[in-house]
Amino acid sequence: MTPNKQTVNEYMEAFRVSDHKRILDCLTDDIIWEMPGIYQHVGKEEFDKEIENENFVGSPTIQIFKLIEENNTVIAEGAVQGNMTNGGKLDAVFCDVFEMENGKIKKLTSYLMSKNANLKFE
Repeated sequence: MTPNKQTVNEYMEAFRVSDHKRILDCLTDDIIWEMPGIYQHVGKEEFDKEIENENFVGSPTIQIFKLIEENNTVIAEGAVQGNMTNGGKLDAVFCDVFEMENGKIKKLTSYLMSKNANLKFE
């Protein structure tokens, strides 16, 4: 496994147990975390606040289905489940694009879609 994939695996393992230090150790100081149309966080301090988002309780369950790397970019496709503070449940699929620099995550773009979305195609 490449060093970049090892970093992404460590990041996911740390996220599964909400280990802030381990997660932040995987990131560059100028990390950018973007979920298009929802938020963009810049820097470790902003990133840290999102690790345990106020809308969720406990740590998420994360499964990785694919991990692909090319030219310092690692793409992880998977699923995530979590408990929400309002009593609801998150059950979603995701595609995370990790842009790497010297074995650390420099930019993360997260695409997330609820498996319970009510989509109608006509």
